Amino acid sequence: MSEMITPDLVDLDLTADSKEAAARALALRMLSLGRVTDLDGFLADVAAREAQMPTGLEGGIGIPHCRSTHVTAPTLAFGRSAAGVDFGAPDGPADLIFLIAAPAGADDAHLSILSSLARRLMRPEFVAALRAAGTPAEAAALVAGDDTPAPKPAETAPQPSAPQSNEQQPSAPQSNEPTTPAAPQPNEPTTPAAPKAAAPTPEAAPDAEGAARPFRVVAVTSCPTGIAHTYMAAESLQQAARAEGMEIRVETQGSAGFTPLDPADIAAADAVVLAHDVPVRDRARFAGKATVDVGVKAGINRPAELLAEAREKAARGETGTPAPTPVEQQDRETDGHGARLRTWLMSGVSYMVPFVAAGGLLIALAFAIGGYEINTAPSVAEHFVWTEAASWAALLFQTGSLAFGFLVPVLAGYIAYGMADRPGLVPGFVGGAVALTINAGFLGGLIAGLIAGGTVLAVQRIRIPTALRGIMPVVVLPLIGSAVTAFLMFLVVGKPVASLQKALTDWLSGLSGANAIILGVILGLMMCFDLGGPLNKVAYAFAIGGLASPNEGSLKVMAAVMAAGMVPPLALALATTVRGRLFSKTERENGKAAWFLGASFITEGAIPFAAADPLRVIPAAMAGGAVTGALSMAFECTLRAPHGGVFVIPLIGNPFLYLVAIAAGTITAAGLVILLKGLRGRPQAPADADGEAGAENAPVTVAA
Repeated sequence: MSEMITPDLVDLDLTADSKEAAARALALRMLSLGRVTDLDGFLADVAAREAQMPTGLEGGIGIPHCRSTHVTAPTLAFGRSAAGVDFGAPDGPADLIFLIAAPAGADDAHLSILSSLARRLMRPEFVAALRAAGTPAEAAALVAGDDTPAPKPAETAPQPSAPQSNEQQPSAPQSNEPTTPAAPQPNEPTTPAAPKAAAPTPEAAPDAEGAARPFRVVAVTSCPTGIAHTYMAAESLQQAARAEGMEIRVETQGSAGFTPLDPADIAAADAVVLAHDVPVRDRARFAGKATVDVGVKAGINRPAELLAEAREKAARGETGTPAPTPVEQQDRETDGHGARLRTWLMSGVSYMVPFVAAGGLLIALAFAIGGYEINTAPSVAEHFVWTEAASWAALLFQTGSLAFGFLVPVLAGYIAYGMADRPGLVPGFVGGAVALTINAGFLGGLIAGLIAGGTVLAVQRIRIPTALRGIMPVVVLPLIGSAVTAFLMFLVVGKPVASLQKALTDWLSGLSGANAIILGVILGLMMCFDLGGPLNKVAYAFAIGGLASPNEGSLKVMAAVMAAGMVPPLALALATTVRGRLFSKTERENGKAAWFLGASFITEGAIPFAAADPLRVIPAAMAGGAVTGALSMAFECTLRAPHGGVFVIPLIGNPFLYLVAIAAGTITAAGLVILLKGLRGRPQAPADADGEAGAENAPVTVAA
């Protein structure tokens, strides 16, 4: 690792009062050595990673890290702060800060080295040696692994709260070796030595020869970038298992790839620990096992508790694997019911959107070619003339209508999937089909998905005989879930929901005047608040739900939502063109791409700008979106296509006024961004590579 960190990349007297300032100070050292090509672009990538999940760890450690196209070679910078810097750890500020920079296409060897550092940070003697290092050269040698630290006395600096261990073992990026009281060699199966410190527990099952064997655990760790937290959680779990006399195999699903757990090890395991912040790949392998499912930071901070919980669940015979964790979700053990509900609903919406886009665009093209009367054309399976435009229009319309027919079942199915994984799919799809049958529509699909997922989760909590666990995911759970969901939808909640859906449809049909404008303002604000995030998706889902049973009001809502969603990237593109000196070189380049992204209705094109300066960009974007939404509703513009941006303008009712609404919102948002950035003034910054004055030198601010 010596080529990744040098004394020039070490600051033992880091004076930074925020995590952004600390990242900038260390990144400047990388920039001076040519390891980073664009300071602001790299810091924006660091901020985007930090926004996904705080990188502070208990014990005074901060590990901001990212993969970035602005990094030329894998690099590690180290800073030691006397005052401490808050990186979001529950026990307070970090005094040891590691900035890890990996190229976007970093090879496995370099990422393995970075993972090795992550593992060593879990060892108290290594952390103590870093706190005691007297020179940058000494600290660089420690981090590089050239100087193995001896264990420190108890009176040294405070230690991390990772599990203690008196043994060291070689670190490896893949950790599918069992960890037992005897330290194993990397990637070699190890037969557990008899634990010296603990008598056999009541839960320890006898092996084939009748002797008690250790409690066996398999685990998976993963984080959004797969560089640091993944391997730190694995190391913590291994140390805790060793201390408890357990046998553990850990699959690290990191950036360096991963070696899947041996199916025989999974079959022999008594319990499963999943410590992850991205979905676990192929998690159906663990069906029927007692499972502890938490965020990756829980695996780092409290591994002993997780292993104890796994032992208790195995003793009670609990089985099942809860829903996977989305990338944008933070530590799940702190999530409330509202956050989980939002995650489940967004799971269904995200899978439904492609059906909406494909079906809606096909229907819109059919209307453009054959006129609105094409919806009465006979089936193309019975009548199709190759040379007639009307036949091709009918083909497009009927194909799009079939795609639209899947909207509600897909929504319900994947809401249930988000709650209960694959066993929830069949009950969810069945519930969605029932919602269509009883005309409960979009709202019926939402309710059916929640019922299906809840039913499967409830059944999974029932203690069942071991012999039946294998058929639970493929027979028992789909069977019971489908029967219960259909019963409730047909006979209990279906009709009231259908009545509510009809009332909503009638309300949209009657929208006019001030009510329509107010709704346009609200939808515009929602579309621009989080730029493609949950609130944006809620507004979009509301609009496309109306397309399932289109009327004049729902078509106006769809038009307002798409127009408002186009504003943020277009506004930032305009601002970077008009007042480029207020933006960094990277932002000016992003501004060029934002023209196309905004025109295509890809709101996420504004995210790089918001990540770097949310307090100025997001309010300006919301103001512009509100103006556009209000004007679109006031002009009574309509839209039958759920996506497409300016490329479906010919399919829009009142297209000229629609463009006026978009232009007004874009100018409003761009003007506010320029005004707010101009009021701050333009800080001096290092020159860009092209010789122009560089980007503003303000710290990168992480979006909340």
